[in-house]
Amino acid sequence: MAISMADVKKLREKTGIGILECKAALEESGGNIEKAIEILRKKGMAKAEKKSGRVTKQGRIGAYIHFNGSIGVLVELSCETDFVAKNEKFVELIEEIGMHIAATAPEFVSPEEIPEEIINKEKEIYIEQLKAQGKPDNIIERILEGKIKSFYEDKCLLEQPYAKDPKVKIKELLAQYIHELGENIKVKRFTRYQLGE
Repeated sequence: MAISMADVKKLREKTGIGILECKAALEESGGNIEKAIEILRKKGMAKAEKKSGRVTKQGRIGAYIHFNGSIGVLVELSCETDFVAKNEKFVELIEEIGMHIAATAPEFVSPEEIPEEIINKEKEIYIEQLKAQGKPDNIIERILEGKIKSFYEDKCLLEQPYAKDPKVKIKELLAQYIHELGENIKVKRFTRYQLGE
């Protein structure tokens, strides 16, 4: 099947990925743009996984202030080189993440940051609730897994569905930028300020 340049351009505009990779994804998906986006997302996650062990000593701190001045966010994003730290795509990513944090108010970057006592307390509460509903032990374990997953999505930035596109998690958004910029990128930390809190 011949892939039109118009479709390649459209996919490139949507993803920011290079022309050759967009063309290959469109060929693989039989010209279906939505499937091609999914293919590129999976490849991005795989590339990001390979780069995840690389040291990130460069980066920058960015700020996002909500339009009415009632919420402000500081985000520290790290990368491997100052070349990427100065790239406008990297700056754009900080802005996107800052905007997302303003909207969703996560408390942690990832599940690994949550103190064990908090997770244990949540599990305790869920187990008590489920037992009160008369659920058998084997079912409680399965339901508990889902509840903890939802807890992570609520509390952890990387596990949250992206505010602008809920089909994409923040960790997948990060993977797209890692794929595009060719370096490991990490959210080191963030602080969210809300007027009056």
